[in-house]
Amino acid sequence: MLAQEENTSTVRETSQYNALLDRLNHASITKHFDAYKDVAWDDPEYAIDLEDPRWIIHSANPLGATEWYQSQPEGVQARIGVHMTATFMKIGWQFESVLQRGLLEFAMSLPNGAREFRYAYHEVIEEAHHSLMFQEFVNRTGLDIPGLPQTIRFASRRVAAFGRSFPELFFLFVLGGEDPIDYEQRNFILNCKEERHPLLNRISQIHVTEEARHLSFARAYLRRNVPKLGMIKRNFLRLRTPLILGNMSRFMMEPSTQIINTYGIPKAVLREAYGDNPEHRRRVEAALGKVRDLCIELGIFARPFDQIWYRMGIAPAKS
Repeated sequence: MLAQEENTSTVRETSQYNALLDRLNHASITKHFDAYKDVAWDDPEYAIDLEDPRWIIHSANPLGATEWYQSQPEGVQARIGVHMTATFMKIGWQFESVLQRGLLEFAMSLPNGAREFRYAYHEVIEEAHHSLMFQEFVNRTGLDIPGLPQTIRFASRRVAAFGRSFPELFFLFVLGGEDPIDYEQRNFILNCKEERHPLLNRISQIHVTEEARHLSFARAYLRRNVPKLGMIKRNFLRLRTPLILGNMSRFMMEPSTQIINTYGIPKAVLREAYGDNPEHRRRVEAALGKVRDLCIELGIFARPFDQIWYRMGIAPAKS
């Protein structure tokens, strides 16, 4: 009787998973965007002026709230704002480059007839358009932005290979990069849309719309496959996941070394805005809230590995 119930549950879960893939595949056909057709790059309203006050960082942002930033001339504040935005765009396309390569590796591992194959290729196409949008934005600022440190870019080649050899770890990496970006862009659209540059509004709108599908698939895939892993791979996820999430959130939510050096941001200001700022920690915790809840559900956030989450500053302190 118990075996029959388990079999019925498995059939039901498989049916729900397949139905989700069908919906995502259909949405990729009916609601998708082209980086150049759906963004009016040459519209005068979309022109980028590095001293446009609409680039000034909002006071809700940790750096924007500091006395040092607010004491800078308005033109410098705007330049820092557009430089940070362009840096996050550059990091975004570098991350999505890893994601695209990993998805192609993932697709290579699938058998004939797998619904995931079509979905993976839809996502590769969408991520390619996001990369085009992000790099076009960077180019139009005229700023020479490296994005991720060279060592991280080199190490990322190994991550793409996990798409074939360890897709569960790969899709946790996906959530570690996408969830902070999604959180920041949704907050931007919700709270700052009217006062921000229309080009940033348009890019954020397109990215959030399509990333909702990508995040939905990654979570569904992990819910379906992590419970099937053996103890060694589960413990590897428990060890590596908080390190991935902690490091990715810093790249996506804090100024780069180039920005710090270019504008001479004092170390004391960085400590005030990020290192010793409980509001920033709560912001990071919130940005990773969905993936952290998923890790709790799947037993990835578990003792004694939970200590890594607390030390990385990506989980609320224990009461």
